[in-house]
Amino acid sequence: MEEVIRGRVWRFGDNIDTDMIIPGRYLRTFSLDELASHVMEGARPEFASEVKRGDIIVAGRNFGCGSSREQAPVALKHAGVAAIIAESFARIFYRNAINIGFPVIMARVDAVDGDEISVDLKGGFIENLTSGKRYEMKPFNDYMLSILEDGGLVNHYIRTLKEGSG
Repeated sequence: MEEVIRGRVWRFGDNIDTDMIIPGRYLRTFSLDELASHVMEGARPEFASEVKRGDIIVAGRNFGCGSSREQAPVALKHAGVAAIIAESFARIFYRNAINIGFPVIMARVDAVDGDEISVDLKGGFIENLTSGKRYEMKPFNDYMLSILEDGGLVNHYIRTLKEGSG
């Protein structure tokens, strides 16, 4: 996990719920590729076929509301989304994302589809490289960065047990 993430923006509005992220009819599969092929289908049907590894979602308030389905952040991460920036997140979505090692950042950022942005997780700022605007965010502490670096909470726990620091 890089401390600085740079990618192309996909812009979404408020109240993007988990059924928009991964519709319930696809939850019968255990295939991550199948989930990723339908990600964001309820909000933007073209997203799954056009998203590129490293792209970043920028959204409004209450991203990930609705059900507690863990498949929502998993599908986004597996589709190649590098991070999500939103004004706020549903609490369970936020925790599920961190638990799988997927960076979710609370900040208000002005950006449109296709803008290039840079997110400095440790430094605590986001820069819209297209517009030149810079935004503050709460920096990730070393503990949170280590969870992301390890690929999620379970992997982090296993690593710390092996190192004897758990």
